[in-house]
Amino acid sequence: MQRCRFDQTSSLDEGLQAEAERLRKEAQSAAPGMQRENLIRKARQADTASHMQEWLSSPGLRAPQ
Repeated sequence: MQRCRFDQTSSLDEGLQAEAERLRKEAQSAAPGMQRENLIRKARQADTASHMQEWLSSPGLRAPQ
């Protein structure tokens, strides 16, 4: 059995930001209700994940020597 392998074309941060933007646009076109609220919530979660990824990969956060 062989693994499916692929090359990353964009960083995780870029992907999360693009997903958040896509979800926001979809929420704008959705009618008010539960579906719209879920889309907004998922967009906020993607933003939070993007900020956490940025924070974790920052040069100020290093393991003790």
